[in-house]
Amino acid sequence: MRSLRHLMDRRRTVVGNRNLGLLLAFNAGAINAGGFLVVQLYTSHMTGIVAMLADHLVLGNVKLVLGAIGALWAFMSGAGTTAIMVHWARHRHLRSTYALPLFIEAVLLLLFGLMGAITLSWPTPFAVPLTVLLLAFLMGLQNAVVTKMSSAQIRTTHVTGTVTDLGIELGKALFWNKSGALPQQQVRANRERLWLHAALLVSFLAGGITGAAGFKYLGFICVVPLALVLLLLALPPLWRDRRRLRAALREWRTRDPEGLPPPLA
Repeated sequence: MRSLRHLMDRRRTVVGNRNLGLLLAFNAGAINAGGFLVVQLYTSHMTGIVAMLADHLVLGNVKLVLGAIGALWAFMSGAGTTAIMVHWARHRHLRSTYALPLFIEAVLLLLFGLMGAITLSWPTPFAVPLTVLLLAFLMGLQNAVVTKMSSAQIRTTHVTGTVTDLGIELGKALFWNKSGALPQQQVRANRERLWLHAALLVSFLAGGITGAAGFKYLGFICVVPLALVLLLLALPPLWRDRRRLRAALREWRTRDPEGLPPPLA
C-alpha cells in the first residue's frame, strides 16, 4: 500500500511522477489503440484531429468537421475538468488532489467497459457516437492529471512530444565534443530524461498492443482491469480525505443562490 501511496501523494517526487507516468502511459496506449478498433479514430491524437478538421473544412464534409470539433471539445473538457478538480482540492488542502480526476476516469472507464456497446449507438450533436466523445474526454482528463502533477515534464498521451524529447537527448548523446573543450562548452545528454522518455514510449506501445489485442479478442470488457487499477490508486487518498470531502459537500449544499456561505451562528 505504501508503494501505491507514493504514486498519488500530494507532495510530488521525481520517482512518483515517473512511475505514475509509466502506468498512465500504458493505460493511454491501451485506450487509444483499442478504441481505434471500435471507432476508427485515435481519440488522444489532437494533432490529427485538428488536421482532420482543416482538411474536411476545405473538402466541405460537414459530418467529419462536426466529429473533429466534438472530439476536440471533449478532450479540452476533460483537461479543464482536471484543472477545476485539482485547484478545488488544493484550496481545501486535500491529500486526494490528483485522486479526484483519476477516480472520475476510473468510474467512466468502468461504465464504458460494461456498457460500451450501448454508448457506441448513442448519437450526439457532433455526428459521432457518444463513445468517441467519452474516450476523448478520458484522454484529456488523464493527460492533464500527469501534466499538473509533473509541472508539464511528463505527458502520457502526447507521444509526439515524448519522441521529440527522446530524439533531442539522443542527439546530444551522439554529439562529438572536441578534445580539450571546457566542461561548460561540452554537450551532454540528460540520461535521466533520455531513459524516462524511452520508457514512456515503450509503455505506451505496450499498452497499445495490449489494448488492441484486448478489444479484438475480448471486446469492451477488456478495459475493466484498467479501471480497477485506477480505482486502486484513487480510493485510498479519497478515503483519507472523506471527512473533508463531506464537509466541502455540506458547504456547497448550504450556499445561498448568490454563492455565499451561510452566516455563522
